[in-house]
Amino acid sequence: MYYVSTRDKLGKTTVAGAIAYGLAPDGGLYTPEAIPSLAGNALETLKEMTYQQRAVYIMNMYLDSYSASELAGFCAKAYGGGKFDDPAVAPVRTLDGKTHVLELWHGPTCAFKDMALQMLPHLLTAALKKEGETKTACILVATSGDTGKGALEGFRDVPGTKILVFYPRDGVSEVQELQMTTQEGDNVGVCAVVGNFDDAQTGVKTIFSDPELRRELAEQGSFLSSANSINWGRVLPQVVYYVSAYCDLLKSGALRRGEKLNVCVPTGNFGNILAAYYAKQMGVPIGRLICASNRNNVLTDFIETGLYDKNRAFYNTTSPSMDILISSNLERLLHAYTYGDAGQVKGYMEKLARTGSYQIEESIKKRMDRDFAAGCCDDARARAAIGEMWREKRYLIDPHTAVAVDVLDQYRAKTGDEAPALVVSTASPFKFCPVVMEGLGVKMPEQGLKGIDQLSQFTGIAPPAPLASLAGKKVRFTEVTEKANMVDKVREMLR
Repeated sequence: MYYVSTRDKLGKTTVAGAIAYGLAPDGGLYTPEAIPSLAGNALETLKEMTYQQRAVYIMNMYLDSYSASELAGFCAKAYGGGKFDDPAVAPVRTLDGKTHVLELWHGPTCAFKDMALQMLPHLLTAALKKEGETKTACILVATSGDTGKGALEGFRDVPGTKILVFYPRDGVSEVQELQMTTQEGDNVGVCAVVGNFDDAQTGVKTIFSDPELRRELAEQGSFLSSANSINWGRVLPQVVYYVSAYCDLLKSGALRRGEKLNVCVPTGNFGNILAAYYAKQMGVPIGRLICASNRNNVLTDFIETGLYDKNRAFYNTTSPSMDILISSNLERLLHAYTYGDAGQVKGYMEKLARTGSYQIEESIKKRMDRDFAAGCCDDARARAAIGEMWREKRYLIDPHTAVAVDVLDQYRAKTGDEAPALVVSTASPFKFCPVVMEGLGVKMPEQGLKGIDQLSQFTGIAPPAPLASLAGKKVRFTEVTEKANMVDKVREMLR
């Protein structure tokens, strides 16, 4: 299978090339030429498998440069060995007869990014060997909160790699920041950026397109790669857990064979919900893909109107991992809806860079309407959803999951669609203790690590071990940079 740039269909590469280098030379995102289809009885076969076995089965359909035995070894390392605190890896909890929750935060950093970032280092290092690449891979990451820690943990001390994470100063929770700034490892670096996530992400994309820097790095025996969801090696492992969740619901009897399942995803950079779209294209009976936004509702507006417009106020919210106005993975969806018309997608992206907005054609909007719905939820509604879920279900959720819960309620009330639905839970509530405590009715919650103890005592739920162990860890990284100076931090890392 070949992978093509969303902006140049002639710019083909192997899957190893797509994963090794992350971003296409023209700035586009590598995407499979075609999405493979599940065989008619595949879900029945998969439902009897472990999560690791399902991951091998699904990824093998896309990774023709990798053997099944290679992938089995990678999956055992990524999802086994006690790295996840639940043997199901991505368990599904049933709240009532029509609502289920996919918990994606049982990994080492307590966020859904672990599902892909525990796998990506294995895929990437193998890809480098397959490509005959001997230079050091310099992994650059812009994070809105969780990707940074997930990438740092995944690539910590991986031979042949260095990793530098940029995060928005004052744009992540205290626990998220501590997770990054206390990160261990000899090949890791962390730096705050003055501004928001879009500033950090734009800075990283600018660095990737800097020919002078690429030349410097090549002379030093290095090259740039990415662990953000622009890398296909990030998106593919996410497809797995949507297939797996449907299989779990089949196995438990919560779904009948062929029954449609709506999926509601708290969405920022569009990678997570895009993976659900690919699972649907493969043949998983997914109904509506419900995009749940916070107050930064650029995606909700786009899905409802067809106009993508980032020229709006940016808000720091209580769901910081979704505080994004430029959703990079949307480019892959546009590639699909234009039937691979790279020139059309390139035109959208050029207009976005030039004017901050673009409008899709009505024909494309109609295709999107068949798959997607959208809604948004502000901080007050998210806190209310946290409280309601605890009081009525004794189920504790974080503010990102709360956005999805609220938007699903809105969708059902608006459309009358009472089909079974899967809410995607993306982070442990213990990463956002002050907000969760406010949702539970506590007026002046403890901040930082004290909040972990307070939430645990209030609910009687033990915090995840990776978060409880943050107490007493030494802060290693304190640097702050302007966006314009991010490239200097890259040079410093490589000296």
